[in-house]
Amino acid sequence: MEGDSTSRKATLLMLLVFVLGIALGALGMYAARGRVFGDSGGLRRADGRAKLEERLTRELSLSPEQQKQLDSILLDLQERYDAIHKQYAPQVDQVRQQGRDQVRTILAPEQRPKYEDFLRRIDEERKRMDEERRKNSGR
Repeated sequence: MEGDSTSRKATLLMLLVFVLGIALGALGMYAARGRVFGDSGGLRRADGRAKLEERLTRELSLSPEQQKQLDSILLDLQERYDAIHKQYAPQVDQVRQQGRDQVRTILAPEQRPKYEDFLRRIDEERKRMDEERRKNSGR
């Protein structure tokens, strides 16, 4: 009986570490984009790219020709970031699904519907954010 309790605690601790890892990873990505690109939207959003261009133009006193070249560079970077994202998205989705399946194995039957509802809400939020990102990046 004590072994079952220890096993359950270990499993719950692993689940907590998994969920915290996801949350901290998302927070880290959000913070990194803000630091690297000078705004919370980074290069993925057209308005973020415009703000970055304005800031660099102002702080570096860029000429109109330099501004045009900068715009081209930032658009190219955005396309390259998008390509990387598309390349690795299937792997990320696969790992996400494996993690979800592992969590399902530890749940009691009465917990599973709540978990599925939780996942549905997360997926809806991810879809909404992806649509907003595509809209804001001009695609």
